[in-house]
Amino acid sequence: MPPSDRSTQLPSRLVGQYALVTGASRGIGRAVAVRLAQEGATIAINFIGPPADAEDTLARVRAASVERGHGDRDHVLVHADIGNEAEIARMFETVLARWPRLDCLVNNAGFQQESPSEELDVDIYRRILDVNLTGAVLCARAALAHFVARGGGGSIINCSSVHQIIPKPGYLAYSLSKGAMANLTRTLALEFAGRGIRVNAVGPGAIETPINAAWTGDQVKRAAVEAHIPLGRVGAPEEMAAVFAFLASDDASYITGQTIYACGGLTLFGEFRDNWAS
Repeated sequence: MPPSDRSTQLPSRLVGQYALVTGASRGIGRAVAVRLAQEGATIAINFIGPPADAEDTLARVRAASVERGHGDRDHVLVHADIGNEAEIARMFETVLARWPRLDCLVNNAGFQQESPSEELDVDIYRRILDVNLTGAVLCARAALAHFVARGGGGSIINCSSVHQIIPKPGYLAYSLSKGAMANLTRTLALEFAGRGIRVNAVGPGAIETPINAAWTGDQVKRAAVEAHIPLGRVGAPEEMAAVFAFLASDDASYITGQTIYACGGLTLFGEFRDNWAS
């Protein structure tokens, strides 16, 4: 089973940091926002879906700050479509006008939609790339411009996927967006390393989130998924959030350009545990 709630044992590595998390109204994004707040950061919660979901995340973030003794921080909701350049620009203007600075950007917003590649809907294909990839690029551009202008470095953490390296038939646009995330992470990391700016990625595997609702609640489908995971279970959003918090902290001060796969061993190709190939 996933680790139990260890909030009372968490470090406070992010006190004084200001972090923007895109797509933070549910799933991994929500868990990341809460975990960063638990460790002392002030959070901007980006959302585009139902306002009630975003308000729920904000309530959890505020509670996390207070419960961990970090006080009532200036957490904020910021509505923006990460597939829209003008809305991204307004989001950063809003956040930077409210806060003294930004220290960490978490590029989490993304979605997927199944489609046989021979029937690919080009409009949906473009929308997935606009949100998952181009949106991440534009958010990174804005964060980097701020980091460079103010000096003192900064951190960008991209939410990728095991499908950065594992093909996902029937999800071509999603697979392309995550494959490109690898070079986005590595290229920006190399370009800005000399200015104290770190860029990394987290590659989740099969995680119990709304994006996977089609199978997480079905015992047969869930068992079929878990049969491919070497650790034998689906991951929890909080387990992903722990990796993001590590990468945002000074504990990861010598790490840049890397993707950490938090996937229960999916990237180990578990079917090869039995040596059937040779």
